[in-house]
Amino acid sequence: MAKGLIQNYGLFWTRSKVFWGKPKTRGHLKGVRAGNRTGPPIDFRMQQGVYVLYDDNFRLVYVGQAGSNQNDRLFKRLRHHLKDKLADRWTRFSWFGIRRVLKSGRLSTEVIRKSVAPTVILNQVEAILISSTEPPLNLQGGRFGKDVTRYLQYQHAEELGPDANVMIREIWRSLPRRKKAKM
Repeated sequence: MAKGLIQNYGLFWTRSKVFWGKPKTRGHLKGVRAGNRTGPPIDFRMQQGVYVLYDDNFRLVYVGQAGSNQNDRLFKRLRHHLKDKLADRWTRFSWFGIRRVLKSGRLSTEVIRKSVAPTVILNQVEAILISSTEPPLNLQGGRFGKDVTRYLQYQHAEELGPDANVMIREIWRSLPRRKKAKM
């Protein structure tokens, strides 16, 4: 079992790449383990922890928590911000979760740690602050610990369509090839 509070995290995920759902189809908040982009995506919609919202310039605009109330998990809190006073003020978010990912690819239900060393707690709180704010004078990154896993955002093309890079590559491939003119 992991020794710290934070089990996994995602940095600077893009709001527009989240599938927020549609009638009769639940949305999701999927990520893939950093270093294993071809691995199976994990749905973090029910994650508990802390999250940060950013504007287009990566400026921090809001910090919140998800999961202190049984119903307000990460996905629901973020989705709420699509319609509240912050709706037009954020385009990216980072999250720091306390529920670990099981071998089955699902989130654990257990979140309470019997005891966590003060050094681990302080390192992880510092890591959250450094990772989410990127202060220019901090030369070292945050120290979450070796048991904490970073996840990269996963975009499911069937629900959201291809991303801009995929579309540009397809357009480029479809252009007729021209021969160089002789001089």
